Amino acid sequence: MTSYANRPWTKSYDAHVKPSLAPYPEYGIPHFLKTAAQQAPDNIALVTSTRLPSVLGNLGRLATRLTYAELDRTSDALAVALIEMGVKKGDRVAVVMPNIAAFVISFWAILKAGGVIAAANPTYPADKLKFQINDSDAKICLCMSLYYNTIQSIRKETQLKHVIVANIKEYLPGLAKTLFSLARERKEGHRVEALAPGDYAFQALLGRYAGQTPNVTVKGNDLALFQYTGGTTGVAKAAMSRHSALVANSLQCENYLLADSKDSFLGAIPMFHVFGMVAVLMFATALKAPIYLVPNAREISDVLDTINTYQPSIFMGVPALYNAIRLHPKVTAGEVDLSSIRACISGSAPLAPSTKVEFEKLSGGRLMEGFGMSETPTATFVNPLKGENRTGSIGLPLPDVDVRIVSLDDGETEMPMGEPGELLVSAPQNMVGYHKMPTETANALREKDGKLWLYTGDIARMDENGYFYIVDRKKDMALIGGFNVYPNMVEKVIAEHPAVAEVGVAAIPHPQKVGQESLKAWVVLKEGQSVTEQALIEHQETKLAGYEVARRFSFVRELPKTAVGKTLRRELIQMETAAAEGTPQA
Repeated sequence: MTSYANRPWTKSYDAHVKPSLAPYPEYGIPHFLKTAAQQAPDNIALVTSTRLPSVLGNLGRLATRLTYAELDRTSDALAVALIEMGVKKGDRVAVVMPNIAAFVISFWAILKAGGVIAAANPTYPADKLKFQINDSDAKICLCMSLYYNTIQSIRKETQLKHVIVANIKEYLPGLAKTLFSLARERKEGHRVEALAPGDYAFQALLGRYAGQTPNVTVKGNDLALFQYTGGTTGVAKAAMSRHSALVANSLQCENYLLADSKDSFLGAIPMFHVFGMVAVLMFATALKAPIYLVPNAREISDVLDTINTYQPSIFMGVPALYNAIRLHPKVTAGEVDLSSIRACISGSAPLAPSTKVEFEKLSGGRLMEGFGMSETPTATFVNPLKGENRTGSIGLPLPDVDVRIVSLDDGETEMPMGEPGELLVSAPQNMVGYHKMPTETANALREKDGKLWLYTGDIARMDENGYFYIVDRKKDMALIGGFNVYPNMVEKVIAEHPAVAEVGVAAIPHPQKVGQESLKAWVVLKEGQSVTEQALIEHQETKLAGYEVARRFSFVRELPKTAVGKTLRRELIQMETAAAEGTPQA
């Protein structure tokens, strides 16, 4: 029997991939930026760009650029400001911003000051932001001006002493900044008329502390990140990770993707999540490569215009984003040039084979499905860059990532090759635990044979060549007619129907059989397409067993998702519950 301990997946690695990168360096994350600033000070780090309204003429996409030397100096100044405000090593600092230059500067400044980043989705409602700020014990928050009033509305219920406010216009090119100030700043809620006592303007602090450098030594063993997870379960937990974890994952990605400073990154995936934070922000800095910032990846036209103008070579994203691009009218009409893209990693949700095939055909690049978690920031599995990309597979474990598949019954017995079980991971990027949650930490991290294993909660299997496949989440597994059914598998089949753009499947209480479950599919159709429920049932029946077929449907405009594109099955179920309370489903 194939033993997981023998790492059979290494035989499927591309020739350039080293099976091990150990020992990993003991330096902290700021080492990447300091090295970039010293070795390539004039390399472009960040590009902030926008296209002006067409009534002003075709001026192209205007941009401002920040070099690595400038990024290093500005983040040094902000780090000193944070230290002056009382930040000590290990203190958490909240960040409430999208992908703008101020977020990146804040990221480096907090780490240089010895602080721990506790970034939040800026579009969260006040109660969610309040929970994360309080749970992290943050006393300082850096936010974009659009969200300042939300922070102020919850401030008295938090421990916040200072809020540092940045405006999105600060790094816009000159004419765009002027027009934004005149036409959009007040109207869209970006203008802050007056700051509360103890609060500061972002640019004022950069000016006040310009030229100063922090005197803090940050090491690999220090805490670096609180990443809140649980968006699909409703239970918010802060996964705590050390500098060494994020450094290791960045070096693994560099080794796996054959990337260098000649590459450039599309910065569309949110950086307040570990995927964008590590696989874009940190990875690009380690390579001394530029990032083309996109504040809101849901604005597909802006994403496409950025790609068309700047021609990035590396594009980290989620299936929903790749799917939206391939279906966009400008793309189908051939008006957008995707040919610069050589490598993409798709994560956070299963990648439909049709999306992969069509996107690769349009770009000529490689779209590789991968897998990672907030608890292993960020990637642990990726399909090969040059070798075989197996359909439906999350790929191979990255160097130094050990994996086991164990029985769902006892959590210990290793499953034979090809048999599903719970996915366990032991890796240098594993978290150290959940903040203030010892029981959850003990359930997730368990020691065996001298290694600390993360119980992922995902059901997976491994094939004969060491490729892994996610079957589903343990909690999402349905029991239909006495059989285990995995909604993820049903989603993949329905998504193959030519009329379907996206689909989410979940188990709901059976409307006629008390105590039993039934599968329901929420379907988003492609523009201009239609399909009957019976046609979708018949489509499934060609590939699934009868008990696996979803026989109830809702046709919706969009699916509820997390910020990084995971379908929120619990919200689908909530939608069903609400509908059932109003009008019972036949």
